[in-house]
Amino acid sequence: MDKKTIHVLVNGEARTLTVAPNDLLINVLRQDLELTGTKYACGIGECGACTVHVNGRPVLSCLTLAATVDGCAITTIEGIGGPDGSLDPLQEAFLDEGAYQCGFCTPGFIMSSKALLNENPAPTEGEIQEYLRGNLCRCTGYQNIIKAVQAAAARLQEEQAAGESRTT
Repeated sequence: MDKKTIHVLVNGEARTLTVAPNDLLINVLRQDLELTGTKYACGIGECGACTVHVNGRPVLSCLTLAATVDGCAITTIEGIGGPDGSLDPLQEAFLDEGAYQCGFCTPGFIMSSKALLNENPAPTEGEIQEYLRGNLCRCTGYQNIIKAVQAAAARLQEEQAAGESRTT
């Protein structure tokens, strides 16, 4: 098979990769770039554990051919925190609310939730449930995950309000 050179921005870092036409994005991330936070679970797009952002949109990396992301910006769970290693408010909320048990599905839930909060900074409980319907967890029962997203949304709204009051 003829390999293809692609240029991507992964977690803010420019990368040049050589991929086969059938290489899946999840395998390139996990094996070639050693970004193992993105989890391989079902392999058929049913569980959401492999969710990453491509150009700011959530995608299932187990169904995405690496060759199709040439020129794109990719964000994995490793890339959503601060450059100093600080956690994203959503990650903190997952910890504070106990929104994990075994943790295997957690990166996918966080990446999907991050996309939701980017689109809708004040989602209702129903909107959170609807947005996360493609993510599966066998351990938590989902309630703490929903509470974590609500807590992160509230914190982000408070930070935004504080920032606006400083500029006026």
